[in-house]
Amino acid sequence: MNKFFKMVSIPVALSAVAFATASMPASAEIMDDDLFLLILVDEFEYRVRDGSDLVAWEGQARIGNDDHKVALKSSGEYNLDADKVDAGEFQFLYMRPIGTFTDLQVGLRHDVKPDPDRTYAVLGANGLAPQWFEFDASAFLSNEGDASVRLEAEYDILLTQRLVLQPAAELNVALSDDKPTGIGSGISDIGLGLRLRYEVAREFAPYIGFNWERKVGQTADFAREDGEDTNDLAGVVGVRLFF
Repeated sequence: MNKFFKMVSIPVALSAVAFATASMPASAEIMDDDLFLLILVDEFEYRVRDGSDLVAWEGQARIGNDDHKVALKSSGEYNLDADKVDAGEFQFLYMRPIGTFTDLQVGLRHDVKPDPDRTYAVLGANGLAPQWFEFDASAFLSNEGDASVRLEAEYDILLTQRLVLQPAAELNVALSDDKPTGIGSGISDIGLGLRLRYEVAREFAPYIGFNWERKVGQTADFAREDGEDTNDLAGVVGVRLFF
């Protein structure tokens, strides 16, 4: 469990910093540049699966002004039965607007899991597409020379002023094999999620839903060789936090 607490301590610490910053008087702000700090824990959830259950997280911290921002993003999964981190990713990004609702992102990504770890250069864009879909599109180049692309999209459907249904999708495509990490060329995995949250307050919203992930192509073949499942369906219960 020590590994789990080390990984989770990062978003918890960032949340504490955000709360402390929000409590500062206005005179403490750098008014010339309108500096702001944002913490969003988009997912912190328990996943119930046919097999070992997981704790999963996805979130980010941003600091900057309207023109220049830096962001730390984190996502991962902790296997409760095996008492180990199955996946852990961190991105450190510089962000700059390239449109009314779109930011350019450039920086580094580091995966601490799966083994062996990898470091990537990142180039991407994040923002709102027509019809108010939130998207995140990124290209990665690893320290081993392997290139990949990730596309993510989600959409908030307001059922009431507090009840929000959020469908989400993710697609990962690799341009070459990286067998030590279990990634094969072509479409490597796809994911779909549906979460229903109740916004008790803007900053706190518990939710329920499901998450489905499937490895495909050569990546699925690598998984089968290692005795791993290629299809994962989980019921989820969690909380979304915003500061």
